[in-house]
Amino acid sequence: MVLKLYGNVVSTCANRVRVVCEELGVSYELIPVEFTKREHKSPEYMAVQPFGQVPYLDDDGFKVFESRAIARYIALKYGGIGRLIPDPKDLQKTALFEQAASIELTNFDFYAGTLALDNIFKPLFAKKMPNPAAIEALKSGLEGRLAGYDVLLSRTKYLAGDEITIVDLFHLPHGSLLEKQGIDFLVSGRWPNVTRWWIDISSRESWKKIASR
Repeated sequence: MVLKLYGNVVSTCANRVRVVCEELGVSYELIPVEFTKREHKSPEYMAVQPFGQVPYLDDDGFKVFESRAIARYIALKYGGIGRLIPDPKDLQKTALFEQAASIELTNFDFYAGTLALDNIFKPLFAKKMPNPAAIEALKSGLEGRLAGYDVLLSRTKYLAGDEITIVDLFHLPHGSLLEKQGIDFLVSGRWPNVTRWWIDISSRESWKKIASR
């Protein structure tokens, strides 16, 4: 049975899952959930996802939500041990993978995701304009974190080592929206290792398929 992913092409969280599917060649059906109709807040939807957020996955009756959890599930089930996720028996690789996963969530996505929310999604869906001072604070915070990224990426090709993992792919949805906001942090060369890494991951065919839809 084909995986059913409940979300939409606008959702960065749904796209986080979709790029992992594309990277692994896993077939899935995207079941549209319309934000403008507040379908994600309907009783039927919230019976599965009680927080009213997208996406959630239905794998032949097994349902799971939270995009990073979904991506891990798909990578382990369909990619196998060692492809996009390290073998848990290798404690050092697993520790570095978990370190990278924590870095993405707390040191990148907090800033890039909030910038996208305030600059793009709130004006689009809630007609709420961004606070310039808050935006500058977020940009400053992201600059500091990318300096740390540059140090890490001077040591390894990818964030968790020399092999790409789902954690690198997790950066793509919100990272790709930075340029659309006029924020060139990832491509400017100011942090050369970050720029090298970003060009690498954002040029993958898996992401090109998502970005073109």
